[in-house]
Amino acid sequence: MADEMVIFARVFDLLEWLVPKGETFPRAFRQSVTARLLGAALDVPERLFAAQGRRGQRRRDALAEADAALNVLRLYLRLAHRWQWLSDGQGRRLGRRRRPNVHQLRQRMAARQ
Repeated sequence: MADEMVIFARVFDLLEWLVPKGETFPRAFRQSVTARLLGAALDVPERLFAAQGRRGQRRRDALAEADAALNVLRLYLRLAHRWQWLSDGQGRRLGRRRRPNVHQLRQRMAARQ
């Protein structure tokens, strides 16, 4: 149970930092790339909450969807860093920050069943 709470707290912290940061991205891209990035970021906790309410294979499937959503978010964050919308320090911080690993969480939850 504690593992589940950690992932929710980390995703919340990421959103708390990322959503205001998106307002600093170039105005020309706010309706396209920034909106997609923020949408991807908001999809992650939604998928995690959906998985939390399921059991067995349905939970594993929902966690696989959360993992896929997290990979999409990582793609957009890498692009934002490459385009220098995020500084090198912010990129390193995101890289160093222990990312929520949905795959590991899925394995732990499967082992409990």
